[in-house]
Amino acid sequence: MFFFIFLTLTAAGCLISLLINRKHLSKQKVIDIVLFYLLLIQVGLTGLWAFIGHIFMSDHVAQSIGWATGSPFQLEVAMANLAFGVLGVLCVVFKDGFWLATGIGYAVFLFGAAFVHIREMITAGNYAVYNAGPFLYLNDIGMPVLILVLLAMKWRFKAR
Repeated sequence: MFFFIFLTLTAAGCLISLLINRKHLSKQKVIDIVLFYLLLIQVGLTGLWAFIGHIFMSDHVAQSIGWATGSPFQLEVAMANLAFGVLGVLCVVFKDGFWLATGIGYAVFLFGAAFVHIREMITAGNYAVYNAGPFLYLNDIGMPVLILVLLAMKWRFKAR
């Protein structure tokens, strides 16, 4: 559910910024605006929210993933989410190579998470709400693909 709230905030931020800048839009500017909101909200705010969930609601989060409660994995995952949350928010201040490093790191983290979730579906039949379904496909696979594609396009247009 919160994924869709953050996704809506991302879309709203992009639309408002695109409308405000509509007279001065280029392909590069559009990519920069979309990447900015993806990194700030989808990486940054979502990472901070996931940190809070894994720290303060760890049993509920574990159950919604279909995993046992009380495992120290929650603290480790919380810290990884905190790290990416901080990096995503810092993308407001730092640009270029920082965006690239944040996007690549985030993609590695989420592709790894997707691998674990898919393996759990195959080996353990775990189809819990946050292990399988829209969250897996949109967040753990779709979001990093979108960020990486936009980063590649950003550098391609910048090289011209």
